[in-house]
Amino acid sequence: MADGELFIGQGFESGERDGPQSIRLDRANRHGLVTGATGTGKTVTLQGLAEGFAAAGVPVFAADVKGDLSGIAIAGTPSEKLLARAQAMNLAWEGRATPAIFWDLFGEKGTPVRTTVSEMGPVLLSRLLELEDAQAGLMDIVFQVADDQGLLLLDLDDLQAMMVEVGQSAKEIGLKYGNVAAATVGAVQRKLLSLRNAGGEKLFGEPALRLEDLMRSSIDGRGYVSVLAADKLINSPQLYATFLLWLLSELFEVLPEVGDQPKPRMVFFFDEAHLLFTDAPKSLLQKIEQVVRLIRSKGVSVWFVTQSPTDIPENVLAQLGTRVQHALRAYTPNEQAALQLASRSFRANPAFDTADAIQNLGVGEALVSTLDEKGAPTMVARTKIKPPTGRIGPAQPDERSGLISGSPVAAAYATAVNRESAYEKLLARTEAEAATAAQAAEAAQAAKQAPKAEPRYEPEPRYEPRPAPRARTSSRQSVGEAAIKTVVRSVASQVGSQLGRQLMRGILGSLTKR
Repeated sequence: MADGELFIGQGFESGERDGPQSIRLDRANRHGLVTGATGTGKTVTLQGLAEGFAAAGVPVFAADVKGDLSGIAIAGTPSEKLLARAQAMNLAWEGRATPAIFWDLFGEKGTPVRTTVSEMGPVLLSRLLELEDAQAGLMDIVFQVADDQGLLLLDLDDLQAMMVEVGQSAKEIGLKYGNVAAATVGAVQRKLLSLRNAGGEKLFGEPALRLEDLMRSSIDGRGYVSVLAADKLINSPQLYATFLLWLLSELFEVLPEVGDQPKPRMVFFFDEAHLLFTDAPKSLLQKIEQVVRLIRSKGVSVWFVTQSPTDIPENVLAQLGTRVQHALRAYTPNEQAALQLASRSFRANPAFDTADAIQNLGVGEALVSTLDEKGAPTMVARTKIKPPTGRIGPAQPDERSGLISGSPVAAAYATAVNRESAYEKLLARTEAEAATAAQAAEAAQAAKQAPKAEPRYEPEPRYEPRPAPRARTSSRQSVGEAAIKTVVRSVASQVGSQLGRQLMRGILGSLTKR
């Protein structure tokens, strides 16, 4: 193949489309779709695509739902059938292992992969817990209260402790953030308990997954394939779908805009993609559509792997440029409708009827349509898919253990870290309040049980006889005294006047006689 192209397989019975079928790497970030019934070869196709992108230096992330994809890290062994298939395609086949990192939410078949409750956010947590509208509103309140109080939400202990805090302070919180009903708190707590029992507590904690560890390249320039062990995880479909959607959203939020590049920065395979859309609320479907539409400008190529194109909403399906369609069966009316939809999604090839071809494809064969240099879909071609260079089948437990222990990320994530967060702070606050209350109760009890103090002896005061009152010395005169003094003054005045006149006459008379 020419540089800048990824070989998919060899076209046959396709008229002018016979010959090598390939993906242009500069158009790979227009996303892709791999569909087909169980047992038709989807996993082998996924493995071959992952190997091709990694060989071109592009990191890959893929969920291993059945455990078969783990063989990508082990060199394949030749078989007569495999060599004949490669020879028919003019391939010089050689078994070759692809550098891979194994991850596992449960830490059993790979390096533990964790995120924090805060990074997951209230929207995806509500989706994970399948909360109703009122319960999702409570989740929003819990996150907001935690932010306002500076409390970190790292694991499920933190989230459950915050639920208790919000429930106990419902009256005060309701005035500022909205009504908090005790029944709603109880319902969410029950769902958190179910999530914990399903192993979800292992997803939340630290050290949290760093996206740069999913975008590694080996010394020889090949991209690492990050394989998520999902054979156990798939038993919790909501947990599986929510985690992969969170990871895709994180890539969208963190990676910078780069536009069209000669090749993608990363390829993301979403196996069992129907789980992402089943019973998803409209708001979440709009979010997924937005991420798929815009993430290509971040250089990320997203591939959905599922049984039928009808598993993917039409708005998302319209954004998937490369199509690889394995065989579909059409026994029921619904299957026949799905078959017709799948056939109409391809650009028709006059060499064959698309709907008939889909039903008659053999194992390892597919209908393929890619994008040309102008970004337009190519005419559909019947294609024999190339055999992968890694093992077709799972890695053995001892092989997997050796790969895990030698992983470049093993040391960074092996030991969980539990730093102080909401649970610890709320527990310390509760203990401090309980200690204060206990001290107050002890003081009150001690005061109640203390003996009463003896009354103090006060000597009786000595009796002193009261002295007799002194005579009144007031200058104020009585009415009788005033009357007597008035009479005396009047008489004196009269007497004085008469004497005065007599004296004056006597004096004057003597003067005149002289």
